[in-house]
Amino acid sequence: MSIASTPPSFHRRPWLHAVPERLPGVVHADLVPTLSGDHLDYANLDHAASTPALERVVRAVENATATYSSVHRGTGWLSKVTSAHYEAAREEVARFVGAREDDVVVFTRNTTDSVNLLARSLPRHTNVVVFSTEHHASLLPWRTRDTVRLPVPGSARDAEVLLEDALRHLDRGTVRRPRQALVVLTSASNVTGELWPVERLAAIARRHGARVLLDAAQSAAHRTIDLGALDVDWVAFSGHKLHAPYGTGVLAGRRDWLDAAAPYLAGGGASAEVTETGTRWTSGAARHEAGSPNVLGAVALAAACATIREHRAVIAEHEARLGDALLTGLRGIEGVTTYSLFADDHDRGPVVTFTVDGLDSNLVAAALSAEHGIGVRAGKFCAHLLVDALLEEDPDDTPHATAVRVSAGIATTDEHVERLLRAVAQLAAEGPGAEYVDVAGQGWVPVDDPRELDVALPW
Repeated sequence: MSIASTPPSFHRRPWLHAVPERLPGVVHADLVPTLSGDHLDYANLDHAASTPALERVVRAVENATATYSSVHRGTGWLSKVTSAHYEAAREEVARFVGAREDDVVVFTRNTTDSVNLLARSLPRHTNVVVFSTEHHASLLPWRTRDTVRLPVPGSARDAEVLLEDALRHLDRGTVRRPRQALVVLTSASNVTGELWPVERLAAIARRHGARVLLDAAQSAAHRTIDLGALDVDWVAFSGHKLHAPYGTGVLAGRRDWLDAAAPYLAGGGASAEVTETGTRWTSGAARHEAGSPNVLGAVALAAACATIREHRAVIAEHEARLGDALLTGLRGIEGVTTYSLFADDHDRGPVVTFTVDGLDSNLVAAALSAEHGIGVRAGKFCAHLLVDALLEEDPDDTPHATAVRVSAGIATTDEHVERLLRAVAQLAAEGPGAEYVDVAGQGWVPVDDPRELDVALPW
C-alpha cells in the first residue's frame, strides 16, 4: 500500500537564478519576560538537552492525527493507513542511519530506553567496555560485574590506546574471557560537543572481535550517521534532540542479539502465539515493541529525519558559524574558562561548556534567563564523571562544582549568540544585575521578581 504522493515535475529555465537554501522552519515560542519588564525573543541555547519542533514535524503530526487509528492488527481502512504511516516512518529512519539490508529499526521512548533494551539483550557473560566520559544513559545500564569502565582519556589518541589495551586484556583472559564483547562509544560529547574518533575506535573493536554500540544522541542532528561506513553494529538516539519532541527514540542495527533475547516488554504484538503451555515470540522489531506503539511519535521522528537529511549542508554551515562564534567569543572574555576533553581545536558540534570565576554556574544560568531571556543548562549534564574530571583542572582558585553549557542549533540566531556573549561578559565583570537567593528545590531565584508564571494550559 502506497501513501506517498509524487510532486509535480518542472524544467528549470536557464534564466532563473537558484534561490539560496534556507534553514528548515522551527516552531518559535512567544517573547519571554525579563526582570526589567522587557519581553525578548527567547534565545534557545539549550539544544543539547531538547530541541524545538520543526514546522514540518508539526504538520506531519497534524496530518497523521487526521487518520490516526489502531496499528497492525486492525482491518479498517484507517488502521491500514496508520500502519502504513508507522512502517514508512521506520523506513525513513533506516535511510537516515544508513541501515544495512538485514538491520532492524526498533522504536523506543528515547536514547536511554534504547540502550537499556540492548543491555537486556546481551548474550550471557558479554563483557562491556565503556568510557567514563559517557552520558549516564550509556554508562549505567550495564551489569557491573561484566563491565570494564575506562578512564577519561586525555586525547583522541589516548582513547584509542585505552581501548586497545582493554580489549587486549580481554583477549588474554586477564579479565574473565567473554564469549562476546561490546564496546560502547559516543559520537559527540554531550558536555563539550567534541566528536569522538568513532571510525578508528570501531576498527580497534573489530580487530578484537568486539561489537560496537554508538550513542548518537548528541550528533544525529548535526552529523550524518551511516552504520555501514562507520562499521558499528547499533546506533541509538532520541527524537527530542532531533527536533521531534514526541517521546520516540531509536535502536537500529544488528538483529541477531535482539531476536535471541527475551522481549523487552511482554505483551501483544511481541507474541506470535500464546497457548496454555507457553508463548512463542515474534522476531524483528515487533519483538521489542509490545503494546500499541507511539505512531505519532514515529511520524514526528521520520519527518525530522527526512528534513535534516535533505538540509544537511545549510544546517551544517549555520551551526558551524554559530559554534565558532560561541567558542571564540567565550574564550575571549576575561574570567571565563572553557573546557575541552581532547584539545581546544578538536572538531566539535555547536556546544561549549564554561565557568565564570567567582560565580556559581547555576547562578550564571539563572541570571542569563531572568535578565537576558537566554536558556542554557547548568550542572553536570548527566555526565558526572566527565564534568568532575574537567573541573578538577580548573585554574580558578575556587574550583567549581558544576558548569554552564551553551548549545546552539537550528533555532539559534546570530543575535542570540551576540546577546549571550554580552551577558556573560557583563556577569564576569560585574556579577548579576539583580539579587538572587538559593532556594532549596528551586535553585537560584531573583529576590524581587515581578514576573508571574501564569501560563495558560495547552489544552
